[in-house]
Amino acid sequence: MTWLRALKETGRSGLQVERTRLEPLVAVRGAAGVAIVIGLALWLSSPTVAASSAFGAFAAGIATFQRSWRSRPVLALAAGAGLAVSTFLGYLAASHLLVFVLLLAVWTFLAGMAWSLGPTSGIVAALTVAVMLVVVTLPTSALNALEHAGVIALGGLVQAALIVLFPIRRWGAQRDALADAFAAEADYARRLRQDPHAPFDYEPLMTARSAAAVTPWEARRRPEELHGKRALAERIRPVLASLADPSVGAAAEGPERDRARELLAASATVLDAVARAIRHAKPVKPPKEVGSFLAVPEPEAELTGSARRVAARLISLLAAAVESANGSGPSDATESAHLLRPTLPRLVPLAARAMRRQMRWQSPILRHAVRMSAVATAGYLLGSVLPLGHGYWAPMASVMVMRPDFSQTYARGVARFAGTLVGVTVATGVMQAASPGVYLCAGLAVLCIALMYLLMRTGYVVSQACVSAYAVLLLGMAGGEWTQAVLERVLLTLLGGVLAMAAYAVFPAWETPLLRDRLTERMETIAGYTAAVLEGFADPAGRRASTVREALLEARVAGAAWDQAVARADAEPVRHRGLSRRAAQDADTALSAMGRVGMLMEAHLPGRNADAIPAAADFARVLREAAAESAQAVRDGEPPRWDAARAALDGWPGDSTQERMVRRGVELLVETLDEFQEALRSRSGTQVPPV
Repeated sequence: MTWLRALKETGRSGLQVERTRLEPLVAVRGAAGVAIVIGLALWLSSPTVAASSAFGAFAAGIATFQRSWRSRPVLALAAGAGLAVSTFLGYLAASHLLVFVLLLAVWTFLAGMAWSLGPTSGIVAALTVAVMLVVVTLPTSALNALEHAGVIALGGLVQAALIVLFPIRRWGAQRDALADAFAAEADYARRLRQDPHAPFDYEPLMTARSAAAVTPWEARRRPEELHGKRALAERIRPVLASLADPSVGAAAEGPERDRARELLAASATVLDAVARAIRHAKPVKPPKEVGSFLAVPEPEAELTGSARRVAARLISLLAAAVESANGSGPSDATESAHLLRPTLPRLVPLAARAMRRQMRWQSPILRHAVRMSAVATAGYLLGSVLPLGHGYWAPMASVMVMRPDFSQTYARGVARFAGTLVGVTVATGVMQAASPGVYLCAGLAVLCIALMYLLMRTGYVVSQACVSAYAVLLLGMAGGEWTQAVLERVLLTLLGGVLAMAAYAVFPAWETPLLRDRLTERMETIAGYTAAVLEGFADPAGRRASTVREALLEARVAGAAWDQAVARADAEPVRHRGLSRRAAQDADTALSAMGRVGMLMEAHLPGRNADAIPAAADFARVLREAAAESAQAVRDGEPPRWDAARAALDGWPGDSTQERMVRRGVELLVETLDEFQEALRSRSGTQVPPV
């Protein structure tokens, strides 16, 4: 993609407004926190202090709207504490330009490194930089630093208190995540009726897993229907696929296929009912026509062999899902033990280790932190020397739009400038037409924040329009020269956006050259998952369920990293000379099929009393070794090699029914390996080494 096209696509993305579900009560609660803080400051102090406190309450409120599974009050308190510390340090250093610039450089670098903990940490850390830049410019002395830090912290405390006093859909996000997982499987069951090889998007299951992680305090208080039910959803998915697949499940045509379609349709209905019950905290009420389906211990005689066994397992799992959603089924105690989320104090050493792992020159997080630090300091110095007031708007705009990847940085830069232009225009019109006083300005500012909280997820350009209007109204409330500030804000926002974009162009962290590494990571983890399943057939008595589960999770993480890398690479103005887009698509398709084969075999894992299949262990060992060798070959720009895997398949005995079923799965696996090899051999242009 050329630079011109990349700029065009990212600009269009930044200006896009999406339709999404609005949460008006949550928005009103967040705006009420800002209103309480502003009102108290106006009553007890001055409009200047009120403007200062408003930034703290506003930023703490934004933290509670981030996509995080942590408790919202904890997010508000943590954001308030971080904002207070940054304000206090900023006030102490503000009187000395060199000291403040050094502090800003270090603080911004740490804020950039906070992305190693996740997007929520990175966004909240960027807010602390923005507040440091804004609040220290308000007219006050350094002796009041502690007072202003306390006012900023008060905003986070008020937001946390409102969430505790006026809860809205407590555990609602966790309910939605688990319900979405069951609903995704219901949709999967319906698609399998028409296409036995239909793909499955594992993102809802990954989201449900993230939502299931809780602190020990939360684990004792979460609703029973959210405790241990995700494991059932995980076990249902491969059983659905195995029933539909003609290779290991129901026959491709005839009465057996018709019966399988009926079971899949009934399964979808039951799974939808479970999803609704979890989402709305109500008992499961499946339709009457599927009630008998759950009551039958085994399916009718139309199904035979492995299809009959899989159908019986499916009915058992669906019945368990209904019971668990009603609070009467067994919970998975081991799940809670393995999905404990560290508390904030215990997160500190984990954060230090995460940042230390990113301290390498090729890390996108480290490069992002370096860019943020350099741009923030340069923007602050430029804003100080330019003949414009409020010079902090340039570095603040840069910090708030910068992200570790190209597309988001450029899209947000365009959106911030457009939103700023709209917001200041509307606010200027209101100020000129109504000439509002202090209290009316405060009320209008709170209204802008309410709209921003309400429309935050519709698009960055919309939220920035609201924030820009909010800033103009606060300046009017504080008695500043808001008419002059309008032009300044537009020009300095443009400057900040240009600095952010130029920094990425000069010091990029392109994802495109890393596509081969991401592809090999996905290939190795899928091969490891499939090998773990085969080892379960080789030693049923010694099989541990956690082994297959952990291998599957590793494969999902690698798959998500690959999908994200491809999406980012598609928006970048660079080309990978060793891996064409078509080759990447074909290789991705082959790996998806490979993972599906492992999933089908997982659904047929035998009980602990079953006979062992030694050939499965031999093939699993060969597969792991071949995957490691092929991964290195792909990194070197050569096609993978699977000769050892084909030789191991040729020596498979296949005497018993179970051995023949596993052999059939291994044959399908080798076919996908050949497809992966062909994709990279014919499409990748291996005469040029990867960049």
